[in-house]
Amino acid sequence: MLRVSLTGPESTGKSTLSRLLAAHYGTAHAPEYARTYLDQRGPTYTLPDLEAIARGQLAAEVQATAEAAAAGKPVVFFDTDLVVIKIWAEHAFGQCPTWITDHLHQHPHDLTLLLDVDLPWEPDPLREHPDPAQRQYFYEWYRRELQGLPSQFVEVGGPPTERLVQAVAAVDALLRNSC
Repeated sequence: MLRVSLTGPESTGKSTLSRLLAAHYGTAHAPEYARTYLDQRGPTYTLPDLEAIARGQLAAEVQATAEAAAAGKPVVFFDTDLVVIKIWAEHAFGQCPTWITDHLHQHPHDLTLLLDVDLPWEPDPLREHPDPAQRQYFYEWYRRELQGLPSQFVEVGGPPTERLVQAVAAVDALLRNSC
């Protein structure tokens, strides 16, 4: 089972693209657990909240992987990943729990799609950084994090239709190379 995550700063289209990819390949995807968690508890969070979100995201990944495997699908998609949690934790609290960093190194996804900040910002009560300079700052941070991990990543940008084409090409290459 090939595991593909989508990551990047806020308002870059991760949720939309992960659903489109899952539909394109007729497989499962894990939604962003943070949204569910924060919708229930409010927009403020603590470091223990981020750990709970990380655990919830991992549980969603396990569930989606099982669904895809049961359907005989070769790939599954994850709307966000623990790189997001690591960056949130370091930015907001100056630290990230060691187990999250360890997990990123010990259980890499087969492919991570890093979504660019070149889409317009969409306001949302759970989003924090609308300033274009901040968005670019975080994008560069994501890129640096991914460069330090053992998983392969591909940068995806442009308008939504172009993003889907780029993502499908990257996933198709992954599927070809895994045979």
